[in-house]
Amino acid sequence: MAAPVWKSLDLQTCYLQDKFRQDDERLIGILDDIRVGNISARSQELLESRHEKELSIATPTKLYTHNVDVDRINKEELDKLAGEPKLFVCEHKGSEKNIEKIFKSSLVLETLALKKGAVVIFIKNNPEEGYVNGTTGTVQSFSPIDKMPIVITTDGRKIKLDLEDWSLENDSGKVTATVTQVPLRLAWAITIHKSQGMTLDAAEIDLSKTFETGQGYVALSRIKNIEGLRLMGLNTMALRVDPLILHVDARIKIASVKSSTSIEEVSKERLNEIFERHISSLGGIVTKEKIDEEIRNIKEGKPSHSSYVTPTHIKTKNLIEKSDTLIKLATNRGMSKSTIVQHLFKIKEENPELNIDKYKPKGELFKLVDDAVLKLKTKNIKENFSDDGKLRLKPVFESLNGDMSYDDIRACMLFLV
Repeated sequence: MAAPVWKSLDLQTCYLQDKFRQDDERLIGILDDIRVGNISARSQELLESRHEKELSIATPTKLYTHNVDVDRINKEELDKLAGEPKLFVCEHKGSEKNIEKIFKSSLVLETLALKKGAVVIFIKNNPEEGYVNGTTGTVQSFSPIDKMPIVITTDGRKIKLDLEDWSLENDSGKVTATVTQVPLRLAWAITIHKSQGMTLDAAEIDLSKTFETGQGYVALSRIKNIEGLRLMGLNTMALRVDPLILHVDARIKIASVKSSTSIEEVSKERLNEIFERHISSLGGIVTKEKIDEEIRNIKEGKPSHSSYVTPTHIKTKNLIEKSDTLIKLATNRGMSKSTIVQHLFKIKEENPELNIDKYKPKGELFKLVDDAVLKLKTKNIKENFSDDGKLRLKPVFESLNGDMSYDDIRACMLFLV
């Protein structure tokens, strides 16, 4: 039997060096020192200067190494607030095993208990709604319309919450499980492990019980600026990194430099040729004429002559007939309501004759938005409209005192523009 022939893959190394979370060279210096395993006297002095330092933010998020400390602090603080907590129980679909994977790999809670005045942290990225994973704030009230929490963020913005989805996909991209919940957690305290991926304006960090390498780096790298740090304690493990990482890091940097040099030597024409050949090998198309033809075929329901991937909003359009409600459509697509509403705007723009009235919000919700839109259009203030003459969402949101989410406003606007 002939020996197998292995195709050589020319893999390149790219070392990412730009810092996007931190805006403070002093903090960046401390983090760089930890990465190379050599804490300078300057970094040591800076850390000591932040010991139990008072912060401008009255209730900074507390980062602890152990769950027992976090759970105790959050329960104690919630119990201090007046009234009974409002409970938000998640909805989920999919196998128990896959649902459990979502809970283990994310911050979403099965049951979330909130009160007016509770310190919270957002656990989902949604810049369009005004928050990212790590935005902090305080529960101001609960919406009289749908009882969802209304949060005032640390920087003073008012955000009306809506449900968000956490989904698990298999290797082929099919959604196998979804958990739907309010994207908040109590944030008087949070574990360092659970804080990964977050960006915090300020944090009170206790590293006195650090039990594994890298925890100190993760905790300190959550904040943007050294002025947002209140350090409660350190131990000898806190600023260490894995010796293997120290060994490999330098080699990766060298490989990255070599790769960037070799890439710069490749001509633009040669790169385009490589890209086009790769796209073609995957069944894609690279000429403008062919792309335009494929898009026309898809819009007209004609068969595609290549393995061109159907645009995601067209997949949504194909499910409209068998989806009686907006929630049902979102469920059938395995996507959030927010995403589906965006798809419907695009579908309506491309197919104005398509009847989607069954998704029109009913009752008080629609009337409130309708009245707000009418008043804003009557006032006709230039700043409230985009360059193409469309009414912006923000003035509608503000005219409703922030008591309605952007998603609900968008759903109503589908039938008002």
